[in-house]
Amino acid sequence: MKLSTKIIHSGLGGDQKPTGSVITPIFQTSTYVQKSPGKNLGYEYSRSANPTRKALEKNISSIENARYGFCFGSGMAAIDGILRLLRPGDEIICSNDIYGGTFRLFNQIYAKQQYKFIFSDLQSTVELEKLHNKRTKMIWIETPSNPMMNIIDIKMVTDFTKKKKILTVVDNTFASPFLQNPIDYGADIVTHSATKYLGGHSDVVLGSAVTNKKKIADELYLIQKSCGAIPGPMDCFLTLRGIKTLHIRMERHCYNAKKIAEFLTNHKMIEKVFWPGLKSHPNHKIAKKQMRDFGGMISFKLKKNSLSLAKKFLSNLKLFTLAESLGGVESLISHPSSMTHASLSDDLKEKNNITDSLIRISVGIENHEDLINDLSKSFNKLK
Repeated sequence: MKLSTKIIHSGLGGDQKPTGSVITPIFQTSTYVQKSPGKNLGYEYSRSANPTRKALEKNISSIENARYGFCFGSGMAAIDGILRLLRPGDEIICSNDIYGGTFRLFNQIYAKQQYKFIFSDLQSTVELEKLHNKRTKMIWIETPSNPMMNIIDIKMVTDFTKKKKILTVVDNTFASPFLQNPIDYGADIVTHSATKYLGGHSDVVLGSAVTNKKKIADELYLIQKSCGAIPGPMDCFLTLRGIKTLHIRMERHCYNAKKIAEFLTNHKMIEKVFWPGLKSHPNHKIAKKQMRDFGGMISFKLKKNSLSLAKKFLSNLKLFTLAESLGGVESLISHPSSMTHASLSDDLKEKNNITDSLIRISVGIENHEDLINDLSKSFNKLK
């Protein structure tokens, strides 16, 4: 099947027989009847498995070209579940430009348990060779990254990790499975905050992890079942509903982002625009190779590095909603330094180029001319 068809049909239909329901039902139940002790119909307790969640797990794994899928109560719960594959003393090499919540989990929770995290831009095999040692067990990347829209060559990383026999994990949240499938480039695990583009309507919090490897899948299932950080059936239902329109939403997100990136690039009050679809982006060619389009996330810097100016610009907007999160049908705008990446120290913000003038946009699916007009009016009020 073509991807747009897989998005709508994959993993679904298993529970249509009793009623003929076209849509996967919400199995709002905690437990299930057993025919006799230890003999059930495939479900015994909803922490270990639920039909609505199972349908979602099959759907996400299918559209990511993976064999096994697992859903968690949030994107962070999924990341936490993946890290539980490792042991204290293990080292993880990470791309240095990652979501602030991921950094907080790494640096403030797992680092206290003797896990070591090494952060770098991961742009070359030479850099990976320099950082790797016998304790290295995993390389963790975001591409495109949050919030600087950096691109990492997934195939370059997985060629290295296969040689070293360590794991590659790709956070694919910004791209979504419609634009990028890291499993196809050799990634061992792909994770999503399904809260974002997969759900797509800013009405659910959910995370996922997929893999092609049975050993990893068995371990992730044990972690999911034992730790219990699972989503409820209603959240799974909402995410399933959202995924059905992923392909048409992403096409519009990308189209609008292109128009807005072009507008921002030519605006006299902007110092720099970060969007991998621009030919000026340092890794545009890599993005073009591993992505089907360039996504709906844009960051940009005002020429004047002023927190008060950034706040004024944000407060002037009418259509863009000032809020954390991303990937919804509505356009959102945020100030990474004080919002999504507030947990980073001032030194780390400076090192990662997260300045007071940096602004991040999640471009929605509204009319692009209305969105550009809203931005233009806000800029005009700064003069």
